[in-house]
Amino acid sequence: MLLVLGDSLSAAYGMPRSQGWVSLLERRLEESRRPWRVVNASITGDTTGGGLKRLPQLLELYQPQCVIIELGGNDGLQGKPLEVIRSNLGAMIGAVRAAGGHAALVAMQIPPNYGAHYIGGFERLFGELAEAEGVLLLNFNLEAIAAAEGLMQQDGIHPAPEAQERMLDALWPALNAELLSLERSAAGASEGPG
Repeated sequence: MLLVLGDSLSAAYGMPRSQGWVSLLERRLEESRRPWRVVNASITGDTTGGGLKRLPQLLELYQPQCVIIELGGNDGLQGKPLEVIRSNLGAMIGAVRAAGGHAALVAMQIPPNYGAHYIGGFERLFGELAEAEGVLLLNFNLEAIAAAEGLMQQDGIHPAPEAQERMLDALWPALNAELLSLERSAAGASEGPG
């Protein structure tokens, strides 16, 4: 079981949910007959604080082997203190680990009008936290998507349906390697001592 805990970027804001990158991921895994069921627990507008509150119930309900945490963008847009964002993300990683799962963190970006000091610290915290916690860091490469013609919705914040495959492709190599590793571990555990 793969759980995606995210905000509007993963909740397929402004389009049918079936067009979002999470649904495309589920389809890709199904088509390659991989043993993953995908649950999308993303909510538009969610923050790291909201995710942290919702996570324990989701872990109990689904018992996921892997949780992709795609949160922090809304915290950044609200100018929340970086230490609060870092603490909430760290607590979510800890909760996933305590439940026997593996966490992956998606690096977030915010528009340039928040000042170089805040933006620099915001963008660094994802890489620093992933390294400190020893978890996979994923990246949508949203800068390239925003720069491309016709890949953003009219609000200029949310990627369009046409961008979703690209978002998944940006995550896929690292995520696929992680999932393959988890599949091998599960296969080894089920075979028992040989």
